[in-house]
Parts: sequence; structure tokens; C-alpha cells
Amino acid sequence: MQGAGYLAIWSDISPADETDWAHWIMREHAAERVGIRGFLACRIFRAIGTAAIRYFILYELDDENVVDGAEYLARLNAPTPWSQRIMPRLGNFARGGGRIRTSAGLGQGGIVAPLRLDAAPAWDAANMTAELAHLDRIVAARVLLTDVAKTSIKTSEKGMRSNDGSFAALLLIEGLDEAAVRAALHRFRAGLPADDQTTIDTLPLYRLAFSLPKRLLPD
Repeated sequence: MQGAGYLAIWSDISPADETDWAHWIMREHAAERVGIRGFLACRIFRAIGTAAIRYFILYELDDENVVDGAEYLARLNAPTPWSQRIMPRLGNFARGGGRIRTSAGLGQGGIVAPLRLDAAPAWDAANMTAELAHLDRIVAARVLLTDVAKTSIKTSEKGMRSNDGSFAALLLIEGLDEAAVRAALHRFRAGLPADDQTTIDTLPLYRLAFSLPKRLLPD
């Protein structure tokens, strides 16, 4: 990932609204966000093998201060007409932004496992990400920490959605294929208490659907 910060978002969309959502994200929203000072790139992933149509969006940021920066907040408080139409339709919405605590590996994988954590890791994050990144066909592993205060700021866009969720931290594993990423999850799972292992067993994987680095924006 570029930069030292991130913003991660999950949401579900109905089959009837998916095409409108896809056009919105590709033709307006991603470019609008990546065009903001401090935003570096956007990657959008679609969940694999879930009944719900679920997407995971990952923005790469200069640092965590972009999450509550004036330019970004101005956009959140002035949503476009298309955004105003889409936002109320998003279900199971979760959002968190902050800083990259530790990262191991190079490049980006087409299959990712984004595991939301309820607390900052008590385990050795640097050692774990290094171990995971050395597994077969794993591209990278990262631990990301949410800045709750910056993420919780009330905005016009936030007011258009109901029951927004968040998280304290995120373990992100990126790999070449589903089997490799699932195996890395099970390696991580082995060191967890039994109550936490069920979450990993049911965690969906996500496949890259669209990406937009800032360098591709029109001048």
C-alpha cells in the first residue's frame, strides 16, 4: 500500500441496485475521492461466495490525518445527487480509517481477506504479518489501526445511512488465489482463542473488481 494511512469501507447492495452502484463507484465516486488531497488510490473488491452482494473498498492515504482533513470532510458534507441516491441503499455499512501499524510483503494481491478486529492486537503484529507474508502465494499482510475519533465525525453522508458500524483494527491478507489466502487465515486462526476462531471460519474472501490510482485521473 502507498502512504501510511487508510480508509476501509464495507457495504451490501441489492441486486436491483448493483448496476447503478457500480456505475456510480466507477464513473463518479472513486475518482471524486481519489482526487482529494491525501488520497492516493482506491481498490474495490467483491465478496466471493456470499448470498449478499457485498463490497469492500480500500483507500490508500498519505496518513491518518486525511480521514478528518478539511478537504475530505467538505466532500462528505456536500454529497453529489448521485451519492444522495446511493447512500441510503447501502446495507451492513462499516467504515474505519487510520494508520498502517505494520506491513510485510510487496505488491498487491487479487484475492484479499479483510478481518475486522474489535481491539488493537495484543499479539506481535510485526512478527505475525512477516510470518503470513512468507507463506506460499501470499503477496502481503498488514495490520491497520482505526482512529475512532476521526472515523466517528458526523457528516451529511453519514446521516443518510442507518446503523453504521466500525472496528478497532483490521488484519488484511492479500494473495494470488483463494486457497492461499484461506490457508493464511487458518495459520492466523491457530493462535486465537476458540471463541474468535468461528469468525475466521465464516469470513468471506474478496476478489478485486476495480482499482484507481491517482496517476490515472485526468489532468
